[in-house]
Amino acid sequence: MAYLMVIDDEEDFATLTAQALRDDGHEVRIELDLKSAAKSLKERQPDAVILDVMFPGDQAGGFKLAWKIRSEYHIPVLMLTAVNTEAHLNLDNKDIDTLWLPVAEFLEKPVVPDVLRNKVSSLLQETDPCAAGACTER
Repeated sequence: MAYLMVIDDEEDFATLTAQALRDDGHEVRIELDLKSAAKSLKERQPDAVILDVMFPGDQAGGFKLAWKIRSEYHIPVLMLTAVNTEAHLNLDNKDIDTLWLPVAEFLEKPVVPDVLRNKVSSLLQETDPCAAGACTER
């Protein structure tokens, strides 16, 4: 299974998100702030990142980190956020763009665990053909 990183300042939400992904057999690391997340990304790159947008002291911090991840690590990012409710925006998958919203998927909080697991599974299959059964050996 995959190594995933959940980056979200809401500890309870991050824990529940991580548990849903662990239930699918994934190894999951939780980071609760942007500085720790950036350090962890350098130490061990995950197969995918589940990232919030708004962090204390930087309401657009998740956008900035998504741009960094795309340009430096090329890791797929699933943005999981309440930014639409909190900042009165109307973002969704149609807004994904390499400059504006450089993520692979966009989901709004709250999310049903099955929807999250399915999106992560699809994301991993798109980036790793072996995850979709195209390889005979790992």
